Amino acid sequence: MSLTRWNPYDMLSLRKIINRMLDESQQNPLVEWPRESLAIPVDLVELDDKFVLKADLPGLKPENIEITMVDNRLSIRGEFETEKEDTRGNVHFRERRSGAFQRTIALPTTVDTDSAAAEFEDGVLKITLAKAEASMPKKITVKAESKS
Repeated sequence: MSLTRWNPYDMLSLRKIINRMLDESQQNPLVEWPRESLAIPVDLVELDDKFVLKADLPGLKPENIEITMVDNRLSIRGEFETEKEDTRGNVHFRERRSGAFQRTIALPTTVDTDSAAAEFEDGVLKITLAKAEASMPKKITVKAESKS
């Protein structure tokens, strides 16, 4: 039978795990959204000549959306309006978003901001960004040298 030396640091990691579980059990996710949930979900697709970004912004009006482009970083900013509360009853759930949000996405290549287009339909923002000519792949032809 071999002896195993007791390491007191093993108990610290177990204690951290138990503390985290207890902290999470005290939160009620059905009553209040965490602050991180205001990050809007987006899809970014790279095609041969452009990027297409789609963002879900249900209930938002197009005039409440601001899109900016600085140094290949696309920022989408806006605010979900807070509805006036009905004080006649008890609130059991409050899961709908309210408040300001901002999402910044770094694009992998340079884009042509002059040809950028944004559309908003059925709560989905679609941004199309053409790649800059300088970042497009160039084809180089190989010429064979003739021997005379």
